[in-house]
Amino acid sequence: MLFEVSDEEIKKAKLPHDLFLVNLIGNHILTFVATLGLATSWAWPMLIVPIVSVIILSIIIHKGTQARKKALQQEESWYVMCHWQIALKRSIFFIKMLLAIMVIAALGVYGYTSLGWMKEAVFAMIGGGCILPVMTTTLVLILMESDALHQAAEGKLPDKMIDLYPNPDAKILDILPVES
Repeated sequence: MLFEVSDEEIKKAKLPHDLFLVNLIGNHILTFVATLGLATSWAWPMLIVPIVSVIILSIIIHKGTQARKKALQQEESWYVMCHWQIALKRSIFFIKMLLAIMVIAALGVYGYTSLGWMKEAVFAMIGGGCILPVMTTTLVLILMESDALHQAAEGKLPDKMIDLYPNPDAKILDILPVES
């Protein structure tokens, strides 16, 4: 749905999507690939990716929660709050996905060290159960957030957001049929 919003609101509404895209593209793809080359000789730089990711996702969750509170107190624009909620929801999904793959990876390491699983089987399990889902989810989230960023720039919101967070300033007109 299209809304008439100010340039300032558009700029504020784009921020959560920009942050999430920086995390996905800049951190999880570019920084990961850059530090991957160092992993064979020095693995510590690989910690940059999860540390930066936790920081950015924490910011999105904090600001998204604050935006909802501020919108209720009418200190924040409803339109901006809705875009923070979109990024917040996707960030929480991304965190849940990362936690799930950490469990799978931990099971693989446990299986190798304690249960005597073959190294190749553990690599296949971690590759198929961790790396592939992360790559696919990251790609899908990049596409979804790019679309949300475009919608924020054009003053649009998905209908689902309007259903979840009704606009308190909207004028509801009750049009009753005229009886003859």
